[in-house]
Amino acid sequence: MADKIKVLIVDDSALVRQTMTEILSSDPSIQVVGAAVDPFAAVKKMEEQVPDVITLDVEMPRMDGITFLRKIMTQHPIPVVICSTLTTQGAETTIKALEYGAVEIIQKPKVGTRQFLEESKVRICDAVKAAAQARLKPLSSMVQAKKKMTADAVLPLPRTKAMVKTTEKVVVVGASTGGTEALRIFLEAMPLDCPALAIVQHMPENFTAAFADRLNTICKISVKEAVDGDTMLRGHALIAPGNKHMMLKRSGARYFVQVKDGPLVSRHRPSVDVLFRSAARYAGSNSIGVIMTGMGDDGAKGMKEMHDSGAYCVAQDEESSVVFGMPNEAIKLGGVDKALHLIAIPREVIKASLN
Repeated sequence: MADKIKVLIVDDSALVRQTMTEILSSDPSIQVVGAAVDPFAAVKKMEEQVPDVITLDVEMPRMDGITFLRKIMTQHPIPVVICSTLTTQGAETTIKALEYGAVEIIQKPKVGTRQFLEESKVRICDAVKAAAQARLKPLSSMVQAKKKMTADAVLPLPRTKAMVKTTEKVVVVGASTGGTEALRIFLEAMPLDCPALAIVQHMPENFTAAFADRLNTICKISVKEAVDGDTMLRGHALIAPGNKHMMLKRSGARYFVQVKDGPLVSRHRPSVDVLFRSAARYAGSNSIGVIMTGMGDDGAKGMKEMHDSGAYCVAQDEESSVVFGMPNEAIKLGGVDKALHLIAIPREVIKASLN
């Protein structure tokens, strides 16, 4: 028991508490140490035993989840995973929770098809494990899918090399746990004439639109949730919609994105591996790859394919990563040209785009 991740579930729905308990308890590396109906009940349970991770609902009686989150991060930082419903209105509040220090967002489990429940188990347990590894900053896998899909499930390996080099560079970026803040810092540093960017951030559907809108209000460049067929333009960033894969495509000198359904790849949808493989195929040495903070290995194989196709590839270093999983796996595979502190990555990307 001592080595298990101790989790406290905080949600006003008895059904959600029960379902979350069943899902998390199914993973032998996780132990649910309590379930509370609201933050006041949660505090009492935390006095008895301090959890390693808290899953937290946003809308609750007596005290909302955002207020409770701020108190936790100010007084006694504990990794928090926000457990929210898929509503556009709720998404804006949930994005605020990430700014206050929550490390992950998960969709509330609901009754559905067997596939949905299996994918929910994977995503929820992985989110808790990632949160347990997070290195928190002050506020100022035992459950397996039946088969771990690779990018082959969405885009087969190319038989030929990418098209000949043009003068236009494109940047593809992948991130997970801690990535919302990392992407904010990265995109805020991008100049108006920066190369076109395509981004995969592991996040549930509906939340990516609110996340993109938030970034669009604070960055000099334009940021939006990608729509199938969107053209890649200088000074613009496209963020993959939650629960959809996004691929880079090319028609003549024009780069655009394809948004499509598909299975979980490297345990995710959208998958960084899918985006990176498409960049290797359709952009090759015209592309620049960036892999940021996150748990697991999504993007590592895709970055190696990019590197082998002539792309310049950068990873976020351990010091500046909330979870040094995805960047580390990419480095170990030999697909990274340079590992840099987050603050230095924007400058390196711009420099590489001029070569």
